Amino acid sequence: MAISTSIAIFFLIWWLTLFAVLPFGVRSQNEAGEVAPGSDPGAPAIPHLGRTLIWTTIVSALLFGAFYFVYSRQLVSLLDLATLFGLLR
Repeated sequence: MAISTSIAIFFLIWWLTLFAVLPFGVRSQNEAGEVAPGSDPGAPAIPHLGRTLIWTTIVSALLFGAFYFVYSRQLVSLLDLATLFGLLR
């Protein structure tokens, strides 16, 4: 696999993981009892973006490692995927 392809796949996995990890451990302004005027009560009181980005990178690296292991060992082929999704019988 080319390095540019690996980077693109890692970026896609990272971006999807970011949206999965983003809501963990975040309290809304309404839950914290301190709603800033003009903001949504559901907005995070303290977003902890640094921690979220670190966890996103760790989870993404693990997922990419699993993907690369399966890809490099050819454990799943395109024929297997086509059969799985019902494209071949």
